[in-house]
Amino acid sequence: MDSSGVTSIVWLRDDLRLDDNPALVEAAALGLPLTVVFILDEESEGVRPLGGATRWWLHHSLTSLAAALEATGSRLVLRRGPALEVIRQLAAETNAGHLFWNRRYSLPERTLDAAVKAWCGENGIEASSYQANLLFEPWTVRTGAGGPYKVFTPFWRACLANGDVRGPLDAPLKLPAPPKGTGGMPAGDELEGWQLLPSSPDWSGGLAETWEPGEEGAHRRLEDFLDGPARDYGTGRNVPGVEGTSRLSPHLRFGEVSPFRIWREIRSSFPREVPADVGIFRSELGWREFCWHLLYTNPELATRNYRAEFDRFEWQSLGSEELKAWQQGRTGYPFVDAGMRQLWETGWMHNRVRMAAASFLVKNLLADWRTGEAWFWDTLVDADAASNPANWQWVAGSGADASPYYRIFNPVTQSKKFDAAGNYLRRYIPELAGLDGKGIHEPWKAGGDLRGYPAPLVDLPESRERALEAYQRLKDG
Repeated sequence: MDSSGVTSIVWLRDDLRLDDNPALVEAAALGLPLTVVFILDEESEGVRPLGGATRWWLHHSLTSLAAALEATGSRLVLRRGPALEVIRQLAAETNAGHLFWNRRYSLPERTLDAAVKAWCGENGIEASSYQANLLFEPWTVRTGAGGPYKVFTPFWRACLANGDVRGPLDAPLKLPAPPKGTGGMPAGDELEGWQLLPSSPDWSGGLAETWEPGEEGAHRRLEDFLDGPARDYGTGRNVPGVEGTSRLSPHLRFGEVSPFRIWREIRSSFPREVPADVGIFRSELGWREFCWHLLYTNPELATRNYRAEFDRFEWQSLGSEELKAWQQGRTGYPFVDAGMRQLWETGWMHNRVRMAAASFLVKNLLADWRTGEAWFWDTLVDADAASNPANWQWVAGSGADASPYYRIFNPVTQSKKFDAAGNYLRRYIPELAGLDGKGIHEPWKAGGDLRGYPAPLVDLPESRERALEAYQRLKDG
């Protein structure tokens, strides 16, 4: 390679931020002309295409990132196609001698990154990768026997025993300008040409009203959480009718805020002692780490039962009308239906309701958990390759550290306990707005005009018994 005019490339993926971005910081320190690229790769082998909600988020996150980069004197180059081919072409265009990225952990992405690193080595390009999106990389946390963890509590205990979490890196105020070759700066695609936003129809109005994608939105969300709901997180996280959770999950999914920054800000907000409720929130960050730990050692987590004995489980084929009733929030059980409508409107669902809605599908309807996982993948703004399948398998009983199959969430009991006044139910099911705090949980008993709200899709006791019988047959072999 001609050493004169050598440049650098930073390849961004699920790390769409300037703050605490090791790859970007290291490239800035090198001082060479810098190309910052995002590649929309839905063609490389094994890469799972984004769902509709995450495509919407990505569009707006990239818009935000492009503006932030321009403020530092840089710019964002957008390219689409198989990543290895794109990197080859961009490296040739820019006379790149250095390539920087932050590591990924699912098998298709790791395989792709390894191929890129090998190509760089063969062509005199120095490729450097960094830890940016997990507090504890999967291969660093092992049992005493040297294997992966299968239960969360000892996993998280081992993580915390590994040593202190590093501090976050400040965002560079100035970045080297992009290289200027004979053809000018590296060309990129127009974001609108990727057609990430929905049209015909545009169903994203509720998402736009609910979220502020991008790094600034992520940091505002973190600040608001630590100033308020964090102090009562232990109880507030279970009440869907109040703002009791962080709602940081989509920002973490796209790397608009790093877990290292969250960890530091928690310590800064509570310098003397982290309250118990905030400790519960930190353990939820740990659950995210655990999901990636599981995916790292079980690459087919979204398509295969973690527990092989569930390959024999008698999942039932769900009729199209039954599936549509669950997807559209018309099962006749308000807690499930409010959650599914919240999902469709906002691209997000409260975690307590996620568990109830998922349990209803896989246990009361006996649908294969992969049916629900695919729907959430398409409709959640926070759907990622690890948490989405790991949590579905947890509910189904087929996963690691799973909820026992005989634990079947009763949606009536759940709504009475966690939404006693029915505020959450009324917000998403206007048909039931006229019912009082007692009748709204079991509208089929209330009588009167329910404004078209459907009768229950299944009988809860009967469907519970059917599920338990199926589980007993699995146990009996």
